[in-house]
Amino acid sequence: MSQLRDIDEYLRITVENRGSDLHLSVGAPPAARIHGSMVPLEDFTLNAESTRSLIYSTLSEAQRSRLETDWELDYAIEIQGLGRFRGNVHFASGHLEAVFRHIPENIPELSSLGHSETIETLCNERRGLILVTGITGSGKTTTLASMVKRISETRSGVIITIEDPVEFMLPHRSCLIKQREIGKDTKNFSNALRQTLRQDPDVIVVSELRDLETIRIALTAAETGHLVLATLHTIDAPQTIDRLVDVFPADQQPQIISQLANVLEGVICQRLLPKADGSGRVLATEVMRVNYGLRSLIRDRKIEQIVGLLEIGRKEGMHTIDDSLDFLLKGGYISLEEALFQCRDRQRFMQYLPRETKVK
Repeated sequence: MSQLRDIDEYLRITVENRGSDLHLSVGAPPAARIHGSMVPLEDFTLNAESTRSLIYSTLSEAQRSRLETDWELDYAIEIQGLGRFRGNVHFASGHLEAVFRHIPENIPELSSLGHSETIETLCNERRGLILVTGITGSGKTTTLASMVKRISETRSGVIITIEDPVEFMLPHRSCLIKQREIGKDTKNFSNALRQTLRQDPDVIVVSELRDLETIRIALTAAETGHLVLATLHTIDAPQTIDRLVDVFPADQQPQIISQLANVLEGVICQRLLPKADGSGRVLATEVMRVNYGLRSLIRDRKIEQIVGLLEIGRKEGMHTIDDSLDFLLKGGYISLEEALFQCRDRQRFMQYLPRETKVK
């Protein structure tokens, strides 16, 4: 049986194999998520003691204290020669476990991630709200960092980020960038966002809209002339609108709908899908560039009609998730099975099935 390595070595193996996450769980071997699949890194399983030892080796005394008080912890670590990692420590079945996500040292360009020129034009906005959405692990943070990089290179001003934890380190370019970390520089998102309005920002970046108060202040910030970029855990444009509104009590929703209709500039919904040849993952997106027609739909809460306007808004740089899947399928990037699993309109993709399969 192999010998237990230290945490740096497991993280190094993960990065060298182009893995995105390292998982440490009791009763399972150390495992890395590589191209979306879990791959064991040892031929033995971790026990409670070895898992705890690996995790605690990454924590400061203050972080250990917070973990013992809160029973879970988000933080970041940096390993020379490898880069930064976002760690999440938690309990499962009474045991301490963790996952570490690799944060590339260099922030990629938007085009290299697979985004269209529409996303670059969104970065030219001077005010309003832009949302990057998707499930955990869909690359939202990377897209957000790439957008901030683009903004900081093309204008002069102050960018303030509120993150939990800080992941990509954003260098000052034409903009002054202040990165504030929850639990280190500020206590919570809503307080930090409220104080940010007094810190002369041009652009405000919120790593996640988690609660009612944070959403309310973000809308107000966008309404008062700031550009606000944030992420949300939703899978498409219609669901994003519903989620932002439904978090509020019914008597407050008309006001929120009105604010949202006025300030929303764009929604980028993204998914990372396995490539057909198994060599990695590829980005699929739904992009909504808010125009007069979409503002009217949001104001009247006719959310079911949003997809139709996205389909006829291609000249303005919009597209649906099905448009993106169709492009990836025709280019041989994803399998038909994956397209059928991810799509909104299955009938659109049934045409690609072999004739004999259709007959059955």
